[in-house]
Amino acid sequence: MIRSKFRRIIKSKEMILIIISVLIIIVFRLTNRYFLSRGSLSGIMVAMSGTGIIAIGIGSLLIGGSIDLSASQVCLFSGVICALMIKAGIPWGIAIILTLIICACIGVINAFFISKLNMMPFIATIAVANVVAGITLFLTNAQNVPVPLESFWWGGKMLLGIFPVPFIIMVALMLLYGFILSKTQFGRNIYLVGGNMQAARLVGVKPAKIRLILYVNSSVLAALTGIVIVSRMQSASPQSQSDYQTQAITAAILGGISFTGGAGGMTGCFIGVMLFSFFNNGLSSFALDAFWSLIASGILLIIALTVDFFNERSREKMLKTKRSVSDVKREGV
Repeated sequence: MIRSKFRRIIKSKEMILIIISVLIIIVFRLTNRYFLSRGSLSGIMVAMSGTGIIAIGIGSLLIGGSIDLSASQVCLFSGVICALMIKAGIPWGIAIILTLIICACIGVINAFFISKLNMMPFIATIAVANVVAGITLFLTNAQNVPVPLESFWWGGKMLLGIFPVPFIIMVALMLLYGFILSKTQFGRNIYLVGGNMQAARLVGVKPAKIRLILYVNSSVLAALTGIVIVSRMQSASPQSQSDYQTQAITAAILGGISFTGGAGGMTGCFIGVMLFSFFNNGLSSFALDAFWSLIASGILLIIALTVDFFNERSREKMLKTKRSVSDVKREGV
């Protein structure tokens, strides 16, 4: 019994990802002695928080059989809106709540276009992203919005002198969403909608309602990421060189969340975020040109999608085998 469990753990996707992460750490550490120094580790955890919080929302959507390509723009928009509110004299706590509510409405709009107007998620969310990006630039005149230090005193704080507050927020959310997905009926409904929407309808699950919740959730988490970034940088930027949603999608799929829906979880997502962050930080520690990081991110996404494609094919073969076995048993009866 114990041996079989041990073998299952060793052969699991999560363990394979952990081994790959360890190998990446060893390679970068041997080639660069500054990699994983105390300052470098803190930077990796901060980078993980930006990618990780958005990956929770996008990962949940992927499990539910959909996708959100407006997350990066919602992230920038939320930072700008929150900063402008604080600049106007609104207390930072109220500004955060109002920002999250406003960005939740973007999720409602995404869900409306997809569920009610039957638009493809890719097209609908890209369209919304462009509109949000335009509004963000209009509100700021393409200029950064500074935020007083006392408004976001917690953004640069460290817990126990080691863990950045944004990283703690990400880990807490990963644990919460991991519990929801694996231990609640709502979580099981998400997998059911992502795996087989027709079957979900037959058992009384409403896919449109699930999608609405998931899109609102994705927008709120993207908004939270924007607020966390502003709290750390003490400034809101209407434009960013970091494409958080692509990083989040790459990390989620690397972590075993299926691009076609119905499979994966937050444990793998966290490991995928960790692997992606270590890899990115390792490359940047060599002071390479920025385009190499973009190339590496693209290659990682291609690898993740390729692995997901073969995993999906193997799942389909297993389902066909199970169906044929059950058909044979019925005929025998």
